[in-house]
Amino acid sequence: MKSKDWEIIGIVVIVSGVLTFAIASLLFGGGHTKPLRVEVVAPISSDFPLPNTKYFNNDSLNPTQEIKIGEDSNTSPFNGQ
Repeated sequence: MKSKDWEIIGIVVIVSGVLTFAIASLLFGGGHTKPLRVEVVAPISSDFPLPNTKYFNNDSLNPTQEIKIGEDSNTSPFNGQ
């Protein structure tokens, strides 16, 4: 390559770099700062409120109890009997 080719390549690189920087500054806002508003989050505490007694009381259903409907004398239902 000739020395003129290197000069043209250098000029093109510098001009394209300056244009790219200028366009990026316009598109992405440059150095302008804008104030931000952030919600304040309440800190986590170790206190846990008791559940509503309307739903959790002594008269409520217990889903962990076994429900048995009718009599079942077959003790091994999957052995083909």
